[in-house]
Amino acid sequence: MTYDFLQHYWCFIVSLLGALLVFLLFVQGANSVAGSLGGSEEGRRLVYNSTGRKWEFTFTTLVTFGGAFFASFPLFYSTSFGGAYWLWMIILFTFVLQAVSYEFQNKLGNLLGPKTFQFFLTLNGILGPLLLGGAVATFFEGSNFIVEKNNMIDPMAITPVISRWANASHGLDALLNPWVLVFGFAVVFLARVLGILYVINNVADDIIQARARKSLIGSAVPFLLLFVAYLVHLLLKDGYAYTDEGLIFMEPYKYLSNLLAMPYVLVFLLFGIVSVLWGIGIELFREDERGKGIWYAGAGTVVTVLCLLLCAAWNHTAYYPSTADLQSSLTLANSCSSEFTLRTMFWVSLLVPFVLAYIIYAWRAIDTKKITREEIQSDHAY
Repeated sequence: MTYDFLQHYWCFIVSLLGALLVFLLFVQGANSVAGSLGGSEEGRRLVYNSTGRKWEFTFTTLVTFGGAFFASFPLFYSTSFGGAYWLWMIILFTFVLQAVSYEFQNKLGNLLGPKTFQFFLTLNGILGPLLLGGAVATFFEGSNFIVEKNNMIDPMAITPVISRWANASHGLDALLNPWVLVFGFAVVFLARVLGILYVINNVADDIIQARARKSLIGSAVPFLLLFVAYLVHLLLKDGYAYTDEGLIFMEPYKYLSNLLAMPYVLVFLLFGIVSVLWGIGIELFREDERGKGIWYAGAGTVVTVLCLLLCAAWNHTAYYPSTADLQSSLTLANSCSSEFTLRTMFWVSLLVPFVLAYIIYAWRAIDTKKITREEIQSDHAY
C-alpha cells in the first residue's frame, strides 16, 4: 500500500459515501412533492410517514461523508466547510429543520400547526438537494478560495489560517454560476424521481400510486434535460490538471480525457445512466415490474455519482479547483492526511461491509410491510 494508493483509495471511499448520500436524497425528493402526491391531509401523512422511516439514513450518511472527508483530506474540509460555511450552514440548518418537523408536526401542543412543519419539510426537500448538488458542481466549476500554507509558520501573519475565502459571500457566490445551478436543479429533480419511485414501492395506496406515476414524468423529463446538458458541458469544458511536481494548469477536454484514460469508469458511468433510465421506464411502461424501479434507479444513481466524483479527482485532476488562485486548487496529493493516518484508517475501513450489512438488515426489518392508512392512526406515527 503506497501513499498514492491510499490517497486514491480514500478518494474512492469518500466518493462512495457521497454517491450513497445522493441516492438517499429520495427522502427530500418525496417530501418536496408530498402535497401533490397525498392530496389530502391523510395522504400527505402517508408520504411523510413513509419517508420518516428513512430520514435518519440520509442525515447519518451526510455526517459520515463530512467526517470521512475531514479525516482523509483535512485541507478540503477546512477550506470548504470552513470557508464556504454559509453554504454548508444552510444545508445543515435545513436538515435540522427536517428532523424537528418530523417529530413535532402532529404533536399535541404544537402552536405553529402541522402545515408550518410540513412547509419546513418541503423547504428541506428543495434546498437540501439544490445546495448539495451545487456543492458537488464546484468540484468541476471551481470555488473562490486561496490557500496559503506559509501562514502557519509566518510569525507576521495576522491570522494563521491555511485557507480563506476570497470574498465575503463564503460559498454562496457559487450559486451565481449558471452551470452550478443546472447541476443543482438536476439533483433536485433526481431526488424527486427517486422519492416518487420510493413512494410507489413503499406506500400501499392505489390513489397515491396513481398520482405518483403521473408525477414521475413531470420530474423525470426536467431531470434528464438538465443532466444531459450538464454532462455535455462537462465533457467539452477545460479541466484542472496538475503535473507530478504539483503545478496546476488548465487542460482542454480534461474530464472527457479522464473517461477515455479510465475506460472502466466510463463503462460504469454508462451502466449507471442506463440503470436510472431503466428504473424510470419499467415504472411507467411495465405493470408487472412496478414497485421495483427504485432499486434500478437507486443503484444507477450511486454508480453514476461515484463515477463523476472519481472523474473529478483521479488521473491527475484537481478535485477542488480555485477560481481565485489556480495554484491554490486542491488535489489528492496536496490536501490529504499523512500516510500513517491513511494507512491506519484503511484497516478501520474494513469494518464498512459489516456496517452496510447492518443497514441492509435494518432497512429490510423496517420495510417488512408497506405503509397503509391504518398505520398512520397509531401513536407512533409522524
